Amino acid sequence: MHRPPTAEAELAEELAVVRPALGPRFAAELPGARAAVLTRLWRGLAHEPLPWIAHREETGGAPGAEGRGELLIRLRDGRRLRGPRSDPYASAGQVTRVWLEGTAYDDPARLMTALAVPHGAGFAAELGHSVASAALSRAGQDPLDVPSADPRRWPARDWEWEQRVVDGHPYHPNCRSRPGFSVAEQLAYGPEHRPAVRLGLLPVPADECLVSGGWPEHLRDGTRLLIPVHPWQAAHVLKRSCAQGVTARPLMSLRTLALPGGTHVKTALSTRLTSSVRDISVGSVAASAALSDFAQSLVPHAEGLLHLTRGLGAATARSPDLAAVLRESPDVYGAPGEHVVPVAALGVTGLPASPLWLARFARLALGVGLRLLELGVALEAHGQNLLVVLSASGTPLRLVYRDLADIRVSPARLARHGVALPDGLPARIRTDDVTALRRKLFGSLVAGALAGAAGGRPALRAALEAAVRDLPRTPDLAALCEEPLPVKALTLMRLSPGTPGDRWASLPNPLRADGS
Repeated sequence: MHRPPTAEAELAEELAVVRPALGPRFAAELPGARAAVLTRLWRGLAHEPLPWIAHREETGGAPGAEGRGELLIRLRDGRRLRGPRSDPYASAGQVTRVWLEGTAYDDPARLMTALAVPHGAGFAAELGHSVASAALSRAGQDPLDVPSADPRRWPARDWEWEQRVVDGHPYHPNCRSRPGFSVAEQLAYGPEHRPAVRLGLLPVPADECLVSGGWPEHLRDGTRLLIPVHPWQAAHVLKRSCAQGVTARPLMSLRTLALPGGTHVKTALSTRLTSSVRDISVGSVAASAALSDFAQSLVPHAEGLLHLTRGLGAATARSPDLAAVLRESPDVYGAPGEHVVPVAALGVTGLPASPLWLARFARLALGVGLRLLELGVALEAHGQNLLVVLSASGTPLRLVYRDLADIRVSPARLARHGVALPDGLPARIRTDDVTALRRKLFGSLVAGALAGAAGGRPALRAALEAAVRDLPRTPDLAALCEEPLPVKALTLMRLSPGTPGDRWASLPNPLRADGS
């Protein structure tokens, strides 16, 4: 029977034409890329509320112990799946194979195909793309460019930090899935390949646009606005070319780029990269200025420990396919000699290996996050949105937060603290549901940014224990210390295409000795 070519084979064929010199390195990186994606998939199978899993049973070893014990998963149809015990907070450990009914699988796409669960075929294709793109990302790196704890070897510009993040999301199986991107486009636009990208500047009559917060003069042409357009969007969605353009550097999110002079621009890019299509809705443009102003009103409550980047303008031709948002670079909040580092890029510094450093960072991040949560604002403080300002010697000093689109705001909590809720905030970000507020912060900050920096449950537990001793004893802190930790169920979400919104899993609380 004829089998369709795998994503790995298709990418290898394209690579042989576009960049043949990378072919051998791509092939060499494939086993490691399969293990990296399989590790993320196994985490989902081990911990998420997947409806076709009947029972999970752990054997051998203490919770969080490395290299010991096994996890047995019984499916509702009677089949058995087994593999190593999963530390849900590990971001570096590799699962190289698991067994389904005695057959070994080292390829996450093949495993998902064999599971034959609802919507599994589409997810298997995404996993194949993730593996192939991850191998390509790794193949394109300079082998001499290794993490260093010496600040003299750290990147000098903001976009250089962002482009050092090679493997993408530390927990999402689709960490490098880029459907719709050819090999040439991945090499030309993917931040980890460190390209310079020529953004188009598409002229649109100003009276046909919605503008929020103003629009800079250098992006105007008489009565027309010049809207920055990603070249992928111009070619595949808008189906038009742009005579004018500007060279920019892609950041971690790929659709956000650093312009000359330092301003960051979020462009419309109507394709799904990890979980969903991240367009720029007309509503988000309309709310941009109000959100930015509201964020600045929160800064005094953080007692000098948090900056929130300002929106500099947003514009749309009244379509999510043609829109852009301008905002400050987080670098503006670093003093001379300081380094402003995305938490996802901390591995470049080598700093999280120190328990003392990690405890200091956890105390800073939790203190700020819980203070704002008590006030009534839950940040989505994952490793891409949250940045840490480091001293010249690497000590964590302050935090910077960017991208306000997915925060949650509690009108009731704000009112209790005498903070006015401004007009113009989107309805979807307003909630008084304490579960929703805590999920937003804890799932992103603790189970995301801090766990990713710690690299596993033992280090995360030690850092959290040191941090929580000095924090005010609020109900939110009690929930963090005593209840299971919420986290987005990333695998379940990809296997539930008809269900909108986030789905959630509960992870064992790293602060509880009994592992519950």
